[in-house]
Amino acid sequence: SSLALLLLLLAAAHALHRGKAYVRDKVCQEYRMLGKENFRTLTIIANSRKYSNGTFEEIGHLVRDIVSLAETCCADGADPSCYEKGSTALSSKSCGADSPFPAHPGTAECCSQEGLERKLCLAALRHPPQPLPRYLQPSDRELCQAFRQDPREFADRFLYEYASSYSQAPLPVLLGSTRTFLSMVSTCCISPAPTACFLKEKLERKTLSLLTLTSNRICSRFSAYGKDKVSFSYLASLAQKVPAASFEDLLPLAQDAAELSSQCCDSVAEDCMQKKLLEHTAKVCTALSARDGRLADCCTGKNLMENHFCILAMPPAPAPQLPEALEPTNKELCAKDGALHATRSLFELARRHPSLPEAVLAKLYDSSGKLRGECCSTKEPSACLDSKRKRMEVELLPFLEKASQLCGQYNKLPFLEFKKRLRESLGQAEPEASPAHLERLLEQRVSFASTCCLPDAPPLLCASKV
Repeated sequence: SSLALLLLLLAAAHALHRGKAYVRDKVCQEYRMLGKENFRTLTIIANSRKYSNGTFEEIGHLVRDIVSLAETCCADGADPSCYEKGSTALSSKSCGADSPFPAHPGTAECCSQEGLERKLCLAALRHPPQPLPRYLQPSDRELCQAFRQDPREFADRFLYEYASSYSQAPLPVLLGSTRTFLSMVSTCCISPAPTACFLKEKLERKTLSLLTLTSNRICSRFSAYGKDKVSFSYLASLAQKVPAASFEDLLPLAQDAAELSSQCCDSVAEDCMQKKLLEHTAKVCTALSARDGRLADCCTGKNLMENHFCILAMPPAPAPQLPEALEPTNKELCAKDGALHATRSLFELARRHPSLPEAVLAKLYDSSGKLRGECCSTKEPSACLDSKRKRMEVELLPFLEKASQLCGQYNKLPFLEFKKRLRESLGQAEPEASPAHLERLLEQRVSFASTCCLPDAPPLLCASKV
């Protein structure tokens, strides 16, 4: 399938290879195998993903130039230096003051280089992912209206919006998802019974659209956090949903999730994400169904993808009655497996405070690593750890209480009621404050809660809000 050839294409379209002729041969081989239309589709998806803040027009300019370069220089009898000249012209155009391509903060730095180095540098640029997917699917009627008006413009715009919205989903997942969507629209809009047709097709696409949504979320976390921290973030989230499970129950599942992310997020293997995610879901269900009724309910469905989505969407459990957790000793923290002791202690914190938002736990994970780094290498690790711990207790505990309370109320109360209570408690906490100042505080807290108290909170955005 053309998916199997993706590797070639990606390598080619972005000139990531050192050998110039090799790049040209790859692009041309790909262009001939895929044909102009498929090559173009793939170029739209790849670049909308890469420059997820680019406008439709900017991506359009880039795609036109890349496709026309391939078309001209891969024709039989084209001058061997055609591709080299064309791609150099493309990179100069990217560096022009009035460049029509997507702007990027790193562009100027790349443009200070010359030749191949410049091309490689430009090829490696990426926009940071959209914090929240912004693609909203229009109604069936609107879809068909836009499709009939101009099928090609419709397809291009859809590919752009969908790929830039779910830019972290693995490429094969995006390709499969967009391909089946466009085929659904072109089939159902000419069908004598469009409503029934859409209903049937949407049911068939359900697993694939859930896969797109879920893998975009998994891979956004992975690109923001890296493997170790993703494993921790997953551990903490399971600890909050299933506080009855032990550290030993959950750690292997968290490591499995991190392994899946590192194997499949950048993979162009056609079914890496789907296969691994289904295996992972089966492991979670086997390990935890007996521990928690809600999770067991999520695991009864026939469709593993839906089961996984159900587990992800599970709100945290009510705070359990657990004995006081044992803090790791200084000696344990500075031992070879110090990181594990620190992680266990944060796991205990997470399961006792189910409403603590992920962004706060992730911050704690960072500072605990920093703390060990700063103290364990000193002459007197214990003294260093003790003094920092005292300071953390004074500064941190009130903050954790606040964050926990804020998210607890946000998840329990209807929004307007939540806002009303928050306004009252802020007024009591700062009776001297001016109304304008209170409104500012209120807005800030509400914006934090509505973005970062959710199970699928965007990691980078929330880290900055903490």
